Amino acid sequence: MTGKDDYPRDMVGYGRTPPFADWPGGARVAVQFVINYEEGGENNILHGDAASEAFLSEIVGAAPWPGQRHMNMESIYEYGSRAGFWRLHRLFTERAVPVTVYGVATAMARNPEAVAAMNEAKWEIATHGLKWIDYRDIPPEVEAKHIAEAIRIHAEVAGERPLGFYQGRSSLNTIRLGMAEGGFVYCADSYADDLPYWLEGPRGPQLVTPYTLDTNDMRFATPQGFNSGDQFYAYLKDSFDTLYAEGDVAPKMLSVGLHCRLVGRPGRAASLARFLDYVLAHDKAWVPTRLDIARHWIRKHPPPGGWRPTTLTRTLFVERFGGVYEHSPWIAAAAYDAGLPADADTADGLARAMAAAAAKGSDEARRTLILAHPDLAGRLAEAKALTADSTGEQASAGLDRLTPDEREKFTALNDAYRARFAMPFIMAVKGRSKAEIVAAFERRLANDSDAETRTALAEIDRIAALRLADALA
Repeated sequence: MTGKDDYPRDMVGYGRTPPFADWPGGARVAVQFVINYEEGGENNILHGDAASEAFLSEIVGAAPWPGQRHMNMESIYEYGSRAGFWRLHRLFTERAVPVTVYGVATAMARNPEAVAAMNEAKWEIATHGLKWIDYRDIPPEVEAKHIAEAIRIHAEVAGERPLGFYQGRSSLNTIRLGMAEGGFVYCADSYADDLPYWLEGPRGPQLVTPYTLDTNDMRFATPQGFNSGDQFYAYLKDSFDTLYAEGDVAPKMLSVGLHCRLVGRPGRAASLARFLDYVLAHDKAWVPTRLDIARHWIRKHPPPGGWRPTTLTRTLFVERFGGVYEHSPWIAAAAYDAGLPADADTADGLARAMAAAAAKGSDEARRTLILAHPDLAGRLAEAKALTADSTGEQASAGLDRLTPDEREKFTALNDAYRARFAMPFIMAVKGRSKAEIVAAFERRLANDSDAETRTALAEIDRIAALRLADALA
């Protein structure tokens, strides 16, 4: 029997004590809907493939036709892009439910109108590879070229590169190649857990957001699968109910996999609509994109051993530290591109590197950085529209618990400061009292414009340093 250290699989995972997901709003479960957009990227001799498609259609158990077009199969796939997609688009947009699309690059290129609709709906579009084909026997160097070409086409058609990767009909090499590409926030070619988890890859830690093959409409097209929409709905509901109950103490995620040519058919779409409405009737269900889940996990759950900035890809570095300077990820990108120093794995070292990058920004960039900050106890705070960091910092100083007189005082100070300097008052308030903040307000109102700009930028560096101290504790 192979020793534990030599066995290339993880059979333990989180074990009996999974991490507390801490989903936004105290949600018990994160329900994530994926629309697989594959139509036009499937096996077809028109696409240079050896045979027709034989997977996931109404023809259960179909065999490939070597060297021939299979017209029934082609028309089934065409239904997905011509009619099924638009039915799903209406179903989700009418309910304002966000979606992640797994988009096959060549399929997307053949229907730019559908891609435009995805963008208009602000759906996340992850890459589903170059072609919807089986990669198990494709050499790794060829698969790597396909991944690169998929990203190129995706960016050209969708307007930006994908941050998520799911090959689907994957190979032994797929996850490694996805990690090695370096530009993905998450990879999804796994079915191993109910929560995201970290892998150590060839370029540092890589987040995996596991997908599903059971709460998936593909079972309409497999033996012993779903025969009716009622079966699909019942299985989704049971899965949701179980995780919702467990989520009182151990929140999890539920992925729901969809295909335009399968659940996009009228008799199945009705069951999906019922399930969507069922989920939306629960106040402790969070319905995000897959990228939302990944970003939440990156913020809340560091890789084993904590964050070591010098070991991260540029993408992951900017994802984790891009918000250290409020709404200004360009500073993290510039610090990374300048080359992180050896001491950047410490909070002080990384703070110095990022402050140096901020200082090299243009006058316009630094002015924009200042303006990206909210007022203290201002309108954004009242609307609960602050970033998570700003919310916590203002709360630590008691600015979320003002008396009516205190609120009136802060409103007057904010208005006076903006009238004098045309920018928000910025101060590293963590650990400060309300009296200290008011005194600083009144003192700094006497500054001239140049001095106050310098003070604001110094306070911004201080805020960033405090945030880094928390992140790298």
